[in-house]
Amino acid sequence: MAKQQPGNQTAGTPDLSETELREMKVDELRERARDEGVSGASSLRKEELVKAVSKAHREGTAETKDEGKGGDDAGSPGDAGPDGGRIRRGSESSKSLKYSQEITSPDDEPERAGRSLATTNHEVIRQWAEERGGRPATVEGTEHGDRLGVLRFDFGEDTRKLREVSWDEWFRTFDERKLNFLYQEERTDGRQSTFFRLENPEREDA
Repeated sequence: MAKQQPGNQTAGTPDLSETELREMKVDELRERARDEGVSGASSLRKEELVKAVSKAHREGTAETKDEGKGGDDAGSPGDAGPDGGRIRRGSESSKSLKYSQEITSPDDEPERAGRSLATTNHEVIRQWAEERGGRPATVEGTEHGDRLGVLRFDFGEDTRKLREVSWDEWFRTFDERKLNFLYQEERTDGRQSTFFRLENPEREDA
């Protein structure tokens, strides 16, 4: 019989205490997260790590997450997306995509400053935007019925045409349209870059 632990117990896992997890150092939590098979553990915040470890332990979905299948919430921390971050290719793939470095995990590093990067990994995209103060948005007036219009990020500029949406909505639309996310982490001079572009490999204009 498992020893009863003090503090708040995670539902369905009496041997795992969220209180104990919160008392752990971030590095210890990340190591525990990796043991549980949580992807992108090195870039998650402490509370995100606690929730991710609890969820992985409770549901035993480590293998599914590693394969990039994700959960029901497309914007949840650690979500890699349906293609596991791999680039989607097609007849209209641009030269920019062909010469971009493929990023499939938050742990991947650009080969050099100013390098063109490409991914479909939800967590990579979410972290990139949030590190720059960006929020998921769509361009008003471009919607198709109940479907989102052109996907963008709101970086806090005075752009009245942008309407903020949830990460779940944004990524579901991103995947439905089979888009790639082309971007830069840094400019060639080492300064942070906010450049990005969305591309559908089956047509020239996404």
